[in-house]
Amino acid sequence: MQPVRLDLLKQDSSNDELVVVKLEGKLSLETVSRFLQVMRLEPAPGLVLDMSEVKFLDSAGVGALVQLFVHRRNRSQKFALAGLSPQGNAVMEVSGLLKLLPVYASVTEALLT
Repeated sequence: MQPVRLDLLKQDSSNDELVVVKLEGKLSLETVSRFLQVMRLEPAPGLVLDMSEVKFLDSAGVGALVQLFVHRRNRSQKFALAGLSPQGNAVMEVSGLLKLLPVYASVTEALLT
């Protein structure tokens, strides 16, 4: 059995003011610790997480997204999610977080706001 993976790839469109990070794999109990360790260190004033390649999102992953949102908000840093899969969107909707977290259909849409 292969280990559960989540790759975090900083996109070329990133700059000092806004960083776009593409997540690839599963944002789940097995990957949230490293995800939070890495993403909490991001100093850019704006952060967009491209979720289009997240194959699975569980409650631990949702909790990690909320923790990162609160962490950044407390530092007056912006945060947005973009490109949620149908499964990810359903998990976020059931948890009621689509009303709390800024979620966009695409990275392009997130960058325009």
